[in-house]
Amino acid sequence: MTARDAQPPRIPDPDSPWRPVRERARSRELKRDAVILAAARAFKERGYHNTSLDDLAARLHVTKPTIYHYVENKEQILFECFRTGLDRIRAGFAAVERSAAPGRERLAVVVRSYAEAVASDFGWCMVRAENQDLSPAMSRRIKALKSEIDQGLRQLVTDGILDGSIRADCDPKMTAFALAGALNWIAHWHRPGESLTAAGIADLFLDLFENGLRPRS
Repeated sequence: MTARDAQPPRIPDPDSPWRPVRERARSRELKRDAVILAAARAFKERGYHNTSLDDLAARLHVTKPTIYHYVENKEQILFECFRTGLDRIRAGFAAVERSAAPGRERLAVVVRSYAEAVASDFGWCMVRAENQDLSPAMSRRIKALKSEIDQGLRQLVTDGILDGSIRADCDPKMTAFALAGALNWIAHWHRPGESLTAAGIADLFLDLFENGLRPRS
């Protein structure tokens, strides 16, 4: 054993004002998430164009340069708000990716995740982001992410048709459009604290789509 090998392990000094790299990275991630959440709430309340980075800084009790430490510009903030909401829908797809359940049951899981995402603080950005005078490059990215969700819904409907859990004459494309249209509209009328939760709304939508308007015998 060399003298170097015999040295005791380094123990961080608890009085040091510099935190370990991993802890600093985690702290930065939390602060960035706080910026995105504050922005989502402000955009929903005041609109994208009526909200400035100064407004966000005031909400967070920080300076405007601090905001730039976590994001490049307001356009990127809007995109991150959209992607944060989208990640909640993606979580639904991920949850059923390896499931052996029928397609209709897997679709129900994704619909609930979708409803919860649109009813969240990020719902307004998810539904309206594409129409907020974004750059062509950013608009293309948003359209690509929306297309990913659309294709995922169509695939689940197709899977249900193939396994017999969804009727054979169901059109996957039109069904995905109808589901997404109904779910996206939640962002226009849902208010936090209402008696209907996002999960409850999803269940009502699923019942309507699965059973229609015909009276039950």
